[in-house]
Amino acid sequence: MDLSNTAVFFDFDGTITLDDVGVHLLERTETEGWVELDEQYAAGLLGSRECIELQWQCIPETFSEADRRAIAAEVPVDPAFGSLVDRLRDAGAEVTVVSDGWGFYIPDVIAPLDLPVFTNTIDFDTNALVSPFQDPICATCGVCGTCKPAIVREAARRGRSTVFIGDGTSDRHAARVADVVFAKGALARWCADEGISHTPFDTLADVTAVLIVRA
Repeated sequence: MDLSNTAVFFDFDGTITLDDVGVHLLERTETEGWVELDEQYAAGLLGSRECIELQWQCIPETFSEADRRAIAAEVPVDPAFGSLVDRLRDAGAEVTVVSDGWGFYIPDVIAPLDLPVFTNTIDFDTNALVSPFQDPICATCGVCGTCKPAIVREAARRGRSTVFIGDGTSDRHAARVADVVFAKGALARWCADEGISHTPFDTLADVTAVLIVRA
């Protein structure tokens, strides 16, 4: 793989971080009803944007913005992430973060690496989910908060090979359109069931060992 002509996309929750930040926040705040919403989303009964919007509204109001930011910050980043990004960029690859989570906690993690980020966020003044990268007319589904396949396709239109690295339900559409997929957890199981070619991984050190060596 010629990394100098490649665009690499990282999911955030559970991929860059060792655990899903959104799930951690919901569990730590003892939020009720979020599991049922998650199950409806996984079954295709809810779009991702509607799911995370409803889950956000379920969090008890007693948890302030500061509380929520502090809880989100408890989730560690995969220790191999920074070095993998450096090696990819040294090789000429474009590196981008794409997330369909709440996203408000991502800038603090990503800022030192100066990476482009496509994500939802939270307007804490109104307590509303904001989705600047939604694509309601997307041919794939049109119900995501952040349209990951549209972002991957844009790189492909520029002639870049595309690599997607993810772990969850919101990564399925991107996995369908990327040239190369690294998948763990639920995404790996789904790719196997759907016959989508992918490389399983547990940590980003595994991705480094395959992607950098193959390059």
